[in-house]
Amino acid sequence: MPKLLLIGLAPVIDRGNGVLALDVKFVEGMRVQAALWDGPVTVVLWLGAASLPFGADRAAKDLGFELILLPEGAPVPPAVLAGRDMVAAPGDSHLTLGLPSLCAAAGAALVYSIEYTLGTRLQIVALDSSRGPLTRAYSALWAMRQEMRRRVAFAAADAVQANGFPAYAAYRALNRDTLLYLDNRIGRGMMATDAEMAAREARLRGGAALRLVHSGRLEPMKGAQDLLPVARGLMQRSVDFTLDIYGTGSLAAGIARAIAEEGLGGRVRLHNPVDFETGLVPVLRREADAFLSCHRQADPSCTYLESMGCGLPVVGYDNAMWRAVMQDSGAGWAVRLGDTAALAACIAGLLPEAVTGAAERSRTYAQAHDFESEFAKRMDHLAHVLARRKH
Repeated sequence: MPKLLLIGLAPVIDRGNGVLALDVKFVEGMRVQAALWDGPVTVVLWLGAASLPFGADRAAKDLGFELILLPEGAPVPPAVLAGRDMVAAPGDSHLTLGLPSLCAAAGAALVYSIEYTLGTRLQIVALDSSRGPLTRAYSALWAMRQEMRRRVAFAAADAVQANGFPAYAAYRALNRDTLLYLDNRIGRGMMATDAEMAAREARLRGGAALRLVHSGRLEPMKGAQDLLPVARGLMQRSVDFTLDIYGTGSLAAGIARAIAEEGLGGRVRLHNPVDFETGLVPVLRREADAFLSCHRQADPSCTYLESMGCGLPVVGYDNAMWRAVMQDSGAGWAVRLGDTAALAACIAGLLPEAVTGAAERSRTYAQAHDFESEFAKRMDHLAHVLARRKH
């Protein structure tokens, strides 16, 4: 039976006594991958996380896969690769870019996955207000140097799996076997029901307030600073709306303070993060009409597909990822990056029939890219790569 080594970038905290704090979505994904692979699966993660906003404690023995923990910043030891038939590694980490020669020595196939393009990495550096100009310049130079290594590594790998349209466009020319996938955690059984879709449509056609929702990390790099300006723009345009924000981060306290000081509580509500499947998904399906995204980067945010699966069209910025998904699905709207006034104007101009029509297209598109199908596609790809090597 072929042995698979999956190297991940998810945060992990070792609590001791066989208990680990792990990202909930990561564990769900790994369990599916392990179930879909015809052989033993081992996962490698790096220690070093200080906190896990969306984590939960798990007993290592109950994970359903073997887990190897490496010290923060440590290279992957050759001994970990010994005896493996397939290695699936994240190309987003500089710690994995030396794997082609190590995998060749171990006789293992190597498939990289990639999410961020160089443009997105440089954008993240530019938006990092915690660093001074010189530090940001050094970080940008370092990112460009690692990109050179990344491109060499991808060309030497057996295959590449690209998460999202921007990554696929950026790297597909480097490797003849590059797979496009859309990572998300919205399973078939979690999609909005026909009854929920009909109830939303009836509300909107009856003249009810437009219920906007946002979820995610409340950080500058995620565009959370633009949420309240959009809300103010809607109020100035006398739009009947509510905005529910789910998440935490460095901007959370400022958002909460502004809501209180400006008397926005009747329109805007800030909530702590909730469990994705049991908390957030029911809210999106039954208590929201559209997802407000102020994300400026082109990374493959799974929030798009997950919101769409709940029957929500997305109103957001014209970043490369959302633009591609929007064009492929017809399930939302996009305005210029960082233009909160344009975002508010776009929302203000939405008619009920436009929202409900985009909602149907959203769900249909998400159903074609559900959690189970996307992971099965990736695991089938790994199996195909391994079979090709043997022949």
